[in-house]
Parts: sequence; C-alpha cells; structure tokens
Amino acid sequence: MTTNSKTKTAGNPNWRKGMNSPNPQGRPKGIIDKRMKVNQSLLADADDIAKVVIQSALSGDMQAASLVLSRIAPTLKAQTETVQFELDATASVTEQAQSVLQAIADGNVAPDVGKQIIEAINALNGIRQIDELEQRINALEKH
Repeated sequence: MTTNSKTKTAGNPNWRKGMNSPNPQGRPKGIIDKRMKVNQSLLADADDIAKVVIQSALSGDMQAASLVLSRIAPTLKAQTETVQFELDATASVTEQAQSVLQAIADGNVAPDVGKQIIEAINALNGIRQIDELEQRINALEKH
C-alpha cells in the first residue's frame, strides 16, 4: 500500500455540513438494502436451518448442542444473597463504610457484596449533597 493512496468515503465528496441535502425527498420507499435481503433469505430458510442444527446436536455435534441449549435455557445470571448486619443509616458516610468493612471482616458479608453496599452508600451520599445544595440555594434565593 502506498502513502499516496486515498481512502474512499461513502456519499457525495462535494457535500459539506450545512449544505442543502442532495436528496431532499429522502430515500424512496420500498428499496431493500443488503442487510434486509440477507435477513429475508435467512427467515425464509429459518425452519430448515433450525432442523439441521438440532439434528447435528442430536448426532453429537457439541457446538450445535451448545447453540441449541443456549437458546432453550440461557445462562442464569448470578444473583447475590441477601445479607443482614447492623448499619446505622443516620451515621456519617465514613462510619457506615467502616460498618460494612467490619461486616466483611467478621464474615457476615461477602467482599463483592460489601463493595456494592459501599458504592450504594457513596451514591446516596452524592444525592444527599445535591439535596443539601438545593436547600442552600433555595434559602439564598429567599433572602
């Protein structure tokens, strides 16, 4: 590849942003693009394709079996278990985080769950700060 080669861009190379559209009527209705043609042909053969993949899975093709099973029974999403520990919601953010860290250290809360709880505490703190700023602004506007 030479350094003098130009890359071709789609569309009209003379058109610049702000100019009138070269096609003010827009794309004519009924024109089918390449992706739509491929989709239509796949949909027409979908039943036959599904039968072939299922037959391959039944005859021992593990990749086909994996594909069929992923459609029938998708992978379950991980869910965390509920935890219980003492947390004073009126305490300072630092004290709340320390409480969560202590629960992790005591084995009452898994580390990943503890991280989520601390992130939630941090998010709530951000909301409280915004609320406090709003109250201050309202108080200043009244004076």
